[in-house]
Amino acid sequence: MKTFRKELWFDVPRRRAFFNITPEVEKCLAESGVREGLCLVNAMHISASVFINDDESGLHADLEKWLEKLAPEKPHSQYLHNRTGEDNADAHLKRTIMGREVVVAVTQGRLDFGPWERIFYGEFDGLRRKRALVKIIGE
Repeated sequence: MKTFRKELWFDVPRRRAFFNITPEVEKCLAESGVREGLCLVNAMHISASVFINDDESGLHADLEKWLEKLAPEKPHSQYLHNRTGEDNADAHLKRTIMGREVVVAVTQGRLDFGPWERIFYGEFDGLRRKRALVKIIGE
């Protein structure tokens, strides 16, 4: 069995952003040489998420609006976590809602997606470099 590991790094210019990282993950898969197996992609920060959905700007705006209703950023004083000097409690909650990782089947050397599925890195406390891990196992 083969294993492959690579970190994907992102410069996040805003507090919140969604990045379609499918092309980068597909490059990792090609590098790995794995034809049949599994591909794990996970956020390496507790204020970020990796998830699968459609690459459609209206949906992304809806996700942003929905997440802000569920865990509003402000006022910062509403969160006990922010009493530690942080201002990112909402980002931790948004990550909990959206999830930490995805696992995608690898079939005949390709990510085995359903129609319209793409992998996204969701950042909820950006303005600095962040990363995601790609781990591929199989034959």
